[in-house]
Amino acid sequence: MARRALARVNLAAVERNCERLRFAAGPHTALCAVVKANGYGHGAVPVARAALAGGASWLAVAAAGEATELRAAGIEAPILTMGALSAEELPLALAAHADVVAWRPAFVQALRRCRHAWPGDGPIRVHVKLDVGMGRLGIRDADELLRVAEQVEAADELELVGAMTHLPCADEDPERTRAEVARFAAFGERLRALKPGAILHAANSAATLALPEARLDMVRCGVAIYGLDPFGADAAAHDLEPALALRSYVAALKPLSPGESVGYGATFVAREPTWIATLPIGYGDGFRRAFSDNAEVLIGGRRHPLVGRVSMDNMTVDLGPHPGAIVEGEEAVLLGRQGDERITAEELAGRIDTINYEITTALTARPTRAYDSDGIPLAGDGRPREGRETPA
Repeated sequence: MARRALARVNLAAVERNCERLRFAAGPHTALCAVVKANGYGHGAVPVARAALAGGASWLAVAAAGEATELRAAGIEAPILTMGALSAEELPLALAAHADVVAWRPAFVQALRRCRHAWPGDGPIRVHVKLDVGMGRLGIRDADELLRVAEQVEAADELELVGAMTHLPCADEDPERTRAEVARFAAFGERLRALKPGAILHAANSAATLALPEARLDMVRCGVAIYGLDPFGADAAAHDLEPALALRSYVAALKPLSPGESVGYGATFVAREPTWIATLPIGYGDGFRRAFSDNAEVLIGGRRHPLVGRVSMDNMTVDLGPHPGAIVEGEEAVLLGRQGDERITAEELAGRIDTINYEITTALTARPTRAYDSDGIPLAGDGRPREGRETPA
């Protein structure tokens, strides 16, 4: 049965992407799979399981609720909560047994007061964050951050696990990034005098693939594990496989005569006789209104222009004067492959001057998520269905 909006995720592709990144990182560097924002729109829990199967040994999220979701699904791998945590969120992150990130003395004291929220007898696990140029979270002063680390190390309730930074230009400016990595590595040497064995992590997907000196003890890969190119060009150039396909179907076929229009604002007016296919998917599903008159859709193995404005629940596609064998109920692909044609997240991002991250994370909860492993259907949580096994 056709679904109005279907986001199909191939978890085997996620697993292979993680294997590729794990190999790129090297035998002595751990892979942390970033599954924040509902796994970049792919579904956090199924993606997390696939990433761990592909060699990731850590998971990272931005918010306490994201860590809670993973734990509720039975995932036991180490989880790093990278984002800022409010007074309300902090106990939730700790209850999920998630590592947290500190850079202020006041936060260290808040952690000590929340020891009751941490499960088990061990200390709360803490990473400190140096700001080498992103200018958001963390602090720029290495001396000040070292004092914060000393406070963590001195507290019985806390354990100093490592240090992190966030590289702002790894996909655009390798020389700047090398200087930032060198600054962070210098801080790491000082930190290890305080805490031998502290884990140092800085590299995102772009740095993992392009800058060996940034890999350190662990890499935190997000966009690449989903088969999206961290450089915004061609994922295949880095042996990455896009995991997500977004599909709908032809709900209605209508002839359009010259002078007739479709959609809000009548932005498309036919100049000659043509046929219009209506797809029951729109910006309410996460396919951006900015694609109005500015995208193509695959139907019948061919590209057809999206015409008129994308509305909340529908969009319209121009099939031309001779729609051929296209019928109502036929599959339409907005992202992914059909026949010999493929529409990538990078292509869509280029049309509206954004990045591939935003294309997938924009998907709302309304599209049905379906999971498979190289064509073998999986249950909604990404596990093999009863009586079926995911290929090794």
